[in-house]
Amino acid sequence: MRLRDKINADLTAAMKAKEAERLSVLRMMKAAVKNKEIDLIKELEDGEVVQVLISLIKQRRDSIEQFTKGGRLDLAGKETAEIAVIEEYLPAAVTEEEMEKAVQEVLLETGAVSIKDMGKVMKACMARFAGRPVDGGKISEMVKTRLMN
Repeated sequence: MRLRDKINADLTAAMKAKEAERLSVLRMMKAAVKNKEIDLIKELEDGEVVQVLISLIKQRRDSIEQFTKGGRLDLAGKETAEIAVIEEYLPAAVTEEEMEKAVQEVLLETGAVSIKDMGKVMKACMARFAGRPVDGGKISEMVKTRLMN
């Protein structure tokens, strides 16, 4: 079953089960996917849907930070609950070992030796994990460490 179809099926199930919070998050996810499809004028593949969901999680993490700074822990808790629902639809996150291995392989493949090669190394690393949640900051840190030595 395609990811967007699973979201729609779960949305229907949440409606029937009267799970208001879950229903709200699923509707938001469906709307975000639909908006992206309208922007691109095509139906999204699963990898593209995952990217939309990852961006929704990033937005929520930013909101949590702002709500926490503002002393609104109730709203931060709501955003955290939304992240938990969205993460159910994401494939397993990339482990640190997988990141290390990919960085090492890309450095060998590209022949990168200086910090000037950072862009092409990062692009190749991120392409390897397309469709999976990955911490780009961590990969960037690993690449910088290797290229600086």
